[in-house]
Amino acid sequence: MVVQSRWTRIVIGCVALTALATVVTGCRPEGEAAPSSSPSATVEEPTPEPSATPTATETPQASFEVPGACEEIYSAAMLAELQSANPPLNDPGVTMLSTENADLLEIVHGGAPTLRCSWGKPSEYGLATNVTAIDADQQNAVLAALPAAGFGCEALGDGTVCRIEQKGITLDDNEYTRGETHYVGDGGLVTTAWINFAPEGYTEDVVATLWG
Repeated sequence: MVVQSRWTRIVIGCVALTALATVVTGCRPEGEAAPSSSPSATVEEPTPEPSATPTATETPQASFEVPGACEEIYSAAMLAELQSANPPLNDPGVTMLSTENADLLEIVHGGAPTLRCSWGKPSEYGLATNVTAIDADQQNAVLAALPAAGFGCEALGDGTVCRIEQKGITLDDNEYTRGETHYVGDGGLVTTAWINFAPEGYTEDVVATLWG
């Protein structure tokens, strides 16, 4: 009985081991593949949208452009009159300034685009003109400075013309008349100083030619 019981326990143990092996190895039907490792999720990165092409901003053009030559600031009739009455144009010996007003000189000779034109030879008979591009602040400064300096101003076209004149006697007892006439228009300044030579309608002709 003792021997039988012992073999019985051995057999039962073997059966239990066999059953355990079946449980471990036989949890899926024969022929079915073992599941592979867990698939990794693929994250698709969004395709970057094309960046917007910046739109070129056009720089506003100046409302006034300084001419390239003195002949372009006069009508044909005025140019012919000047060439006949007091040549030459732009004699290198003429150093006369187109104004003696300090505020205007700072603008005319301060780096702004400008064109200088003179008529006559070095003497006490001639004139000098500058045509200069200015901005709104400079325009307002000129319109404030000229009346304060004793100029008489009035409307001319779409702008303002200011004049001043004086008479005197030179050291040689010669009488002279000198003056300045300045025009402030849309984006431009015309400054003219003259001595004993003031052609009628000079500044008006320049304004009409440049501003129409």
